[in-house]
Amino acid sequence: MPANVLNNGLTIQWYGHATVLLTTPGGKRVMIDPFVQSNPLCPQALHTVGRLDLLLITHAHNDHMGDVFTVAQSAQPKHIVAIHEIATYLELKGLSNTVGMNRGGTFAAEGIRVTQTPAVHSSTFQDGQTLITLGEACGYVVELENGYRVYHAGDTDLFGDMALIGERWRPDLALLPIGGHYTMGPQDAARAAQLLGARRVVPIHYGTWPILAGTPEQLQAAGRDAGLEVLVLRPGETLS
Repeated sequence: MPANVLNNGLTIQWYGHATVLLTTPGGKRVMIDPFVQSNPLCPQALHTVGRLDLLLITHAHNDHMGDVFTVAQSAQPKHIVAIHEIATYLELKGLSNTVGMNRGGTFAAEGIRVTQTPAVHSSTFQDGQTLITLGEACGYVVELENGYRVYHAGDTDLFGDMALIGERWRPDLALLPIGGHYTMGPQDAARAAQLLGARRVVPIHYGTWPILAGTPEQLQAAGRDAGLEVLVLRPGETLS
């Protein structure tokens, strides 16, 4: 387990790919992107997700919400937060406690504030043999009980308005995709951290398949001159 580098009561557990579990200073459990049982990087021991207070979904691709029904059944989240179209789809499929919102909105529950932010990406869900478009992709700024802010970018390219996210929300820690091909790669992720004003980054969305070829070492090299601190986790590992 890496050394204690957060020092604020937050723990972050990486399930592999873009799926993370935040445990807040108040003991609340927040999962972002339920790609668990189908996730080739997720350790078997984590396939059963314990109770959740919040379940956040960045977009509808199967490698982000493909296991939402299984996770919701086992974890019984109090609130499932997603863009309006995803929330409506999940309601129609029988899930309750969904919270539909849109970019710029903030949802407060369990002492936590969740703000939905833009992302530059597509958002479709494969329902059997049908490909459904479900709204647009997003990211989240999660503000904990003590004011600490975590930004999960979701799947995205680098975009200039990350500077506005940084100006408005001043995230203390950023979870950024680095794999390339479907998202930005390490060099653009380093630039994203600069725009956000985030000095600490946890790289996500890399290494799951060979095509996601960006590496944390490349991110470290790209951000070295700016003093970027890259916190690297192995699947199942926790920053505490």
